This record gives sequence, C-alpha cells and structure tokens, in this order.
Amino acid sequence: MCYGFAGSTLPRGYRVVNKVTWQKAGRVTEPGRYMFRYGWVTITAEDLAVWQKFPEAAFTLVSLPSAADAPDEFHLGAFEIPAHPPAPAIDEH
Repeated sequence: MCYGFAGSTLPRGYRVVNKVTWQKAGRVTEPGRYMFRYGWVTITAEDLAVWQKFPEAAFTLVSLPSAADAPDEFHLGAFEIPAHPPAPAIDEH
C-alpha cells in the first residue's frame, strides 16, 4: 500500500515509507490506539519510551492487515534518530 504519494508515477516495485515523529503523533503520552491521518495507529509503551528519550526519533509506519472496508491499521516499526537534532528554541523574553 502506498500512502502519502499523490499519483502513480513511482517506478514499479517502489513504495513510499512514511515516518512518524512524536510531534506528528500529537505528542501522545499514553499507549493506545489513535486516529492518525492514514488510519488508526497503535502506540505502545515501548514506542513512548523511545520518544521520551529521543523526542526527534522518527518511526516507520507499518501497515497491519485489515478488512477491505475497514479503516487502515498501523503500528510503529523501526525508528531513526537524527544525527543532528534541531536546537531547542531560545526564549527571547
């Protein structure tokens, strides 16, 4: 399944891999099943522990089998930690 790509101009056999950051997930604080732009995503306590330690980590969104007429279901797969995370915002008061 190909998400996040408008049109069908990708070469045959290529897929778009969506990455989910804590910010894109709404900075959830509890494990659970959440509505996301692509369907439902299940976030575990282990996923949250990664985001608490590495807030800029980006997880791969992994599709789960679901009925044809049901909303898409996902869980978080492997994650990446940016080599150079953004600097924290400076409060200029």
